[in-house]
Formats: sequence, structure tokens, C-alpha cells
Amino acid sequence: MEKAQRHRGARAKKGTEGKGAISRQLSVGAKNLSPFMISRANNYSPLPKEKRMMIDLHTHTILSDGVLIPSELVRRAEVNGIEAIALTDHVDYSNIEFVIAGLLRVTRVLNQYGKIYVIPGVEITHVPIEAMGELITMAREKGSRIVVVHGESPVEPVIVGTNRAAIKAGADILAHPGRITEEDARLAAEKGVYLEITCRRGHSGTNAHVFGIAQKTGAKLVLNTDAHLPEDILTKEMRDAVLGELTDSEETRSAIIRNSEEIVAEIKAKYGRH
Repeated sequence: MEKAQRHRGARAKKGTEGKGAISRQLSVGAKNLSPFMISRANNYSPLPKEKRMMIDLHTHTILSDGVLIPSELVRRAEVNGIEAIALTDHVDYSNIEFVIAGLLRVTRVLNQYGKIYVIPGVEITHVPIEAMGELITMAREKGSRIVVVHGESPVEPVIVGTNRAAIKAGADILAHPGRITEEDARLAAEKGVYLEITCRRGHSGTNAHVFGIAQKTGAKLVLNTDAHLPEDILTKEMRDAVLGELTDSEETRSAIIRNSEEIVAEIKAKYGRH
């Protein structure tokens, strides 16, 4: 996995409101999206502004391969209108205690003084499938409030069987699960594991497959960015464009966002604001 480099390019000037402006914003501020998505941005049908929260449950900081410290990532997310965010840095046995301890400290302060709800979490990444269950248990025991597992993305050499191991072990979210099988998607539906639709370029190449198989099997979906850079941070335009690529149904798109709302509500009910 390549170490992300801090973005220092010039910001594009704001354009006029409307579909053309949205296309320009996507091309500048969401470089992780595929050129195909950007080219289709003029045709999406946005969700009504008054509906659904802005939530991202998969992001990265300098505690793994992101470029921003947690406080800056959260501040930028808040400016973008995000109301709840999970910091889910990559972990394995080497760093899980360090990452969770750091995120617990900073999220406690951010939740005390800020408006945005910040969730300390992890993304378990490239671990042997035989160790998946133990590491998920360890993450929760150490204080992680959400456990994401790095799924079988088509653009990384993830161990075959990772999707199923994560689902069986009870991960909360299976990130970018690639060409997940119908059998595994049915198991996810049964065990309440959410499958991710991702904004991240490369990983997003199988979004349509994940969406289709979830529709067929009843598996629940969430939309996340897998943000590593400032320009990756979720915006409403980015969210609507990615979901608009998958379905024209406002009801279906709202249901995907509502799934994230339900996860956040459950975490708040269990742990409170701090």
C-alpha cells in the first residue's frame, strides 16, 4: 500500500450552482472517483437537501496511511457538513493497541468540545484469515467502537477468503468487498454485517457488483469514502454522484444513508457522546 502524499495543489475557484458546477467540483475535489463517475456527474439526481445525515464510517489519519492528524481530518469533515465520522486506521497485531489508544484519547476531546460526532475505530487489514476473529475481538476489547475489515478489493492482493472470514467473525462493515459472492453476501445479511459502497477510486470499480448482489440477497449497504487525503473527504455532491451511479431510486439511496445513521445511533446509545 503506497504511503499517501500530502495534497498541496491549488484549490479550484467555486463555480456557479448547478450540475456543471458539481461536475467541476467532483473533478477537482474528489480525485479518487473514476473518470467515468465524473463524466456522469451532470446526470445524477441529488437527494433532497433536507433529507438524511452526512456520515462517513471509514477514514484514515496519520496513525496509519492518511496524511492528516485526527483533529484536522475531523475539522475538515465538519466544514464539509459531515455530522458523524469514524476514524478507522489500518491495524494488525503490530499496531492495534497504539492506534486504538491514540484514537480514544483524541476522540474524547473532540467529542467534548466539537459538534461533529467522532467514533474511534479500526480497519483490520491484510491479516491471515485464521486470525480474523481474534483480532476483531481484540479491537473491541481495546475500545474500538466500530470494526471495519479491508475486503477483497480488486486493486490489492487481499487474501482470498478475507470477505467470508470477516463476516463470520462479526465485523461491523466489510469495506470495498470486490466481487463478493452471493453466498457471502447472504451470510452478511444473516449476520448483520454491512457491505460498503466506496467513493475511493480503484476500490469503487466493483460498486455496481456489490450493489446488485446486496439487492439480490438483502445485505445492507453503507457508503463511505475510505478517505486518506483532504480532497477525499465526503461532500454531499460526492455522495449523491456515487449513489446516483448505482440507482435512480431516491428511496434506495436514502435507505443506504439511513443504514449509516442506524450504526451511529447504536454507537451513541451504547457509548454516549464521549
